[in-house]
Order: sequence, then C-alpha cells, then structure tokens
Amino acid sequence: MLLLLGAGTACSNRRDAQGQPVGEANAIAGKTAVISFKETGVHDFGTITEGDTVEHTYAFTNTGELPLVINNITASCGCTTPDWPREPVAPGDNSTVKVRFNSRGKEGEQRKTVTVYANTNPATTDISFKVLVKPKSTTTVN
Repeated sequence: MLLLLGAGTACSNRRDAQGQPVGEANAIAGKTAVISFKETGVHDFGTITEGDTVEHTYAFTNTGELPLVINNITASCGCTTPDWPREPVAPGDNSTVKVRFNSRGKEGEQRKTVTVYANTNPATTDISFKVLVKPKSTTTVN
C-alpha cells in the first residue's frame, strides 16, 4: 500500500521542459503539443554570391492539444541565425521560425540544419536549407 502511494506521489512531481507539473490526465491521454511545419523538405535558396545574407521564414501550426513552447533553436553553423516566438503558441494557432544565413567566408554548396527544441514528442524537430554560394568576382581594373 505504501509503495502505491509513493509511486503516485512520484508521478505527480513530474515536470515538463518548462518546469511545469505534468498533469496525470494529460500523460494518460497522451496529449502533447505538435509542431507541424507547412514546408516539408529542404528549402532551396538557389545561388547567391559570397558575402550575401539570405533569410527564410518557416511557417508552422501547433496541431497538438497543449500550448507549444519552443525552448531553444540551434543551427549547425554559426553562419545561421534563428529567430522564434518566445511566447507559447496555443493549439490551432500559427507562428513562424525565421532563419538567416550569412555566406561570408563560404563557398560552394552549403547544407544547414536547424534544430527546434520544444515540448513536443519527439522533443526535437529539424528544418533545413541549402544554398549554392558563388565566389565574389575578383575582376581587377588596370
């Protein structure tokens, strides 16, 4: 009997990624936030010149039953800067993740992955892009 009480207490102390208590009803029902990006696959920026900066906005919907909270977003390279909503996205609501790529010092085909960390299952979602970076013109005038 004491073991059962202890197990019930341990379950009621579980916390989500934001440190909030996880309700037993939600855990049993399997309710979660779901990030559904409208664009699937790899975004192609096409061809740019070294030194150019390009930006793309990835639209998404929270198709889950709980508010979606993006905890962090990391990029595979310091040349890529993400921006995301810091407030929870309610179920059914839309928002965006903006990604900026700076091609300074880059050349050739670049493929980058941006990882979104959120209160989803699984806890990470990857979005990616590619771009062909051509070298700057080195024409000299005599």
